[in-house]
Amino acid sequence: MLTIQNLTLTHKKDLVNLIEDLSFAIKPGERLALIGEEGNGKSSLLRAILGDESIHAYLEVHGRIVNTFRTGYLPQELPEGDRGLSAYAYFCGHERFYDQTPAQLGSLAARLRLSADVFYSEQRMDTFSGGERVKLQLARLLMDEPELLLLDEPSNDLDGETVRFLSDFLCSCGLAVLFVSHDEALLEQAATGVVLIERLRRRQVPRVSVCRQGYGEFVQARADLFAHQAQVARKEREEHDKKMRRYEQIRARVEHEQNAVSRQDPGTARLLKKKMHTVLSMGRRFEREAQEMTAMPESEEAIFARLTCPPLPPTKVVLDLHLDRLCIEDRTLAQDIHICVRAVDKVCITGRNGVGKSTLLRVIRDQLKKREDLRVFYMPQDPGDLLDMDRTPLELLERTGDKEEQVRNTVALGSMKFTGEEMNHPCRGLSGGQKAKLMFLMMAASGANVLLLDEPTRNLSPLSGPVVRTLFASYPGCIIAVSHDERFMKAVCTREAQLTEHGLTLNEI
Repeated sequence: MLTIQNLTLTHKKDLVNLIEDLSFAIKPGERLALIGEEGNGKSSLLRAILGDESIHAYLEVHGRIVNTFRTGYLPQELPEGDRGLSAYAYFCGHERFYDQTPAQLGSLAARLRLSADVFYSEQRMDTFSGGERVKLQLARLLMDEPELLLLDEPSNDLDGETVRFLSDFLCSCGLAVLFVSHDEALLEQAATGVVLIERLRRRQVPRVSVCRQGYGEFVQARADLFAHQAQVARKEREEHDKKMRRYEQIRARVEHEQNAVSRQDPGTARLLKKKMHTVLSMGRRFEREAQEMTAMPESEEAIFARLTCPPLPPTKVVLDLHLDRLCIEDRTLAQDIHICVRAVDKVCITGRNGVGKSTLLRVIRDQLKKREDLRVFYMPQDPGDLLDMDRTPLELLERTGDKEEQVRNTVALGSMKFTGEEMNHPCRGLSGGQKAKLMFLMMAASGANVLLLDEPTRNLSPLSGPVVRTLFASYPGCIIAVSHDERFMKAVCTREAQLTEHGLTLNEI
């Protein structure tokens, strides 16, 4: 069993509490989802539970964590030291690999829908698709026969079919599961409870809510609670305002009478002074009542910059691509590819994991960046391909270095819920979601009229998802995106380009 009592996580550099006084327990078979805005400490909480000593370099951990489970941990990103390894070397680095019989490896591969020979493949780990890498990591940790799974964004880069598989696996495995996810479909299907981590009042006040309900029930109950609390709070304030208006009228009248009373009438003056004392006492009582009124509900909302761009003629051809073969290293992923995209199109490239969607998007990027008539912004799946991790967010947004630009960038980062300290932290210390938000700001500043997006909703919390979809749906330029997020595709895109080994099939949405 995992039990957490009065846990507080404090950032050492700025002494801000990410999580404060958190207590909950998880039993075999329970599946709790950790949700919340980016940078709220979800990944750090998983690592604290795991007993990862490296977090003590930047976090103070207070409270009690008792974990009697044999634990498997899936990180958000494949560790850098493993990226250059072959799949075979990656599995050889785990001692339990040698205990597996061919039958066990075959069963594990089938369970995760992997090729049976993948354990002995010489293909480098960093050349597998994002979804394949998640599956390979999951295969290695399952060799330990864990009782508790700590999963940090396990659905990143998984296609819809594999997300459904992952949901079925989590629901049927019988293990205790604590997972961070932005995937609303996975949350709705797999979570038996929700732990919501928030940072309110300009991200200075942490709040944690533990709810033993499914995600859909949690969202509805939370919305109902907020609506009821807001209704009660508004009614109390309306009543208070009426009382205060009446109070001000009485006080003003008594003051007028006091000012008008003759010095030759001391008796009336004493009565009016006593009456004013009573009126002021009533005012103080109303002030105390105001302090005890139902608070307006507080929630942490995601805010994003607006995307604008110079317009393109609607019929302008942005992309007309013909490829005989799409390859990675010496392996052919797909062939006979043809896609034509016009300025008004918002195209979503879909397909199973490993078919070459990200590879195709990079080919498109390399072709379009040669065009002088287009302004193109490419948002990669891995933030490290765009962001210099040793620079701060403010440094990465800097173009001219003048004071006005610094103010604009500070305001923009603030709108994305970055604190002053986080704006000046090196990017490698940011969460995956914060890195994604930083790429959004760089995108907004670019003024690009063609966006190439590789999993744009990756790492963003469910709170951010609806805002991101609205942002891209209202964008006036052309979008070519790779995404497994069905909500994103339906809300934003006008065409679906399904990639298979035989080519692309275009469909209207």
